[in-house]
Amino acid sequence: MRDIPLPDEQATAALGRMLAAHLHAGDAVLLEGDLGAGKTTLARALLRSLCGDATMEVPSPSYTLVQVYEAAGTEISHFDLWRLDGPDALHELGWDDACEGIVLVEWPDRLGALKPDGALHIHLLHDGAGGRIARLGGWDGRLASLEAPRTGEAS
Repeated sequence: MRDIPLPDEQATAALGRMLAAHLHAGDAVLLEGDLGAGKTTLARALLRSLCGDATMEVPSPSYTLVQVYEAAGTEISHFDLWRLDGPDALHELGWDDACEGIVLVEWPDRLGALKPDGALHIHLLHDGAGGRIARLGGWDGRLASLEAPRTGEAS
């Protein structure tokens, strides 16, 4: 487990960019946190970085449930499972094929038994001072090698 302080939205975006540099096909990133905790901010920065386009339109998949992006020879599937009743519907959304690329999942508690082994778990928590804390877990030995994000970079 590793905690990273996120005092503002720029720090959350910097974390997304930093994580993007460590992702490859077969990886899963599971984003947890209350509404407004910063899941979508982190996901947008991560996706923009993976796709190499800081101004790319990244709509929330809240209504479509999944948005798919192409980046560096792999597909990235961004799932928002807030409205999903349970894991059975994931197969209809192409979950099995998506797992061959990179999957980014908001509200991963709805995955049930489909939760990927070896996933990076990110729980965004309010810190009581107006910022957030990103609690990272999983990823075995890869988590220890992550450097703290730098906030001065473009999103």
